[in-house]
Amino acid sequence: MYKTAVVQFKPDFLQVDANLKRIELLLTDVSADLIVLPELVTSGYVFKTKNELDEVCEPVPEGRTFQFFKHLSKKLNSSIVYGFPEKKSDKIYNSAALLNPDGSNHIYRKTHLFYREKLFFSPGDTGLTVCEAKDGIKIGMMICFDWQFPEAARALALNGAQIICHPSNLVLPWCQQAMLTRSLENRVFSITANRIGSESNGELTMNFTGQSQIVNPKGDVLTRLSADEEVIGLAEINPELALDKSVSEMNDAFGDRRPAFYTDICKPK
Repeated sequence: MYKTAVVQFKPDFLQVDANLKRIELLLTDVSADLIVLPELVTSGYVFKTKNELDEVCEPVPEGRTFQFFKHLSKKLNSSIVYGFPEKKSDKIYNSAALLNPDGSNHIYRKTHLFYREKLFFSPGDTGLTVCEAKDGIKIGMMICFDWQFPEAARALALNGAQIICHPSNLVLPWCQQAMLTRSLENRVFSITANRIGSESNGELTMNFTGQSQIVNPKGDVLTRLSADEEVIGLAEINPELALDKSVSEMNDAFGDRRPAFYTDICKPK
């Protein structure tokens, strides 16, 4: 069995070092093969100016957050997925990183930006690709609002993902339920790590929904956390189940697809 953990956390806005210390304390006794943390987990979310974002964005691999999780991954012998603001040349991306205990890593940049993110972040350019976590388990990464687009999860599943890791800062009320469908229609596990609490910056305030969860390929909730607690949820899974796409003795979720009939839907009128 493969041990997974979903971390529900409330970062202090712009307090990167303090947030890293709290995360280290929270994860001290966690034993898991794969740990997923929220979107922008050490920076906070409600940016009012680009200068605020410039204070906390970091390059890879030399950034302090990347280095912190690199060492933590090795220490815990766990693959870790977390969200952070990534600085690359003159652009800032809303990114997620996978760090493995063997030192390998992969970066995903958010494809679908939500609301005021469009004021500060560049649209992601990595595409929706699949990479290997600990023990060769294939994972795909989405970030928060990517859930709204079924093509995102479908692309990851078609590329072989067994687990979709989904760092989030969710404010809309529909995602947790929608991710049950994303898991079911693609026959994959999904881990949605959300933050909690409210965050204010001047006149701007956002309220986050918590309820982080781990879902199996049949759309069953294995773990769902509360709406307001900083806590970790655990679930032991068998990733091999995500390789079975059968729906009935005569149906296969991928084998029965007829892509030739889907193309016209995407063409503008």
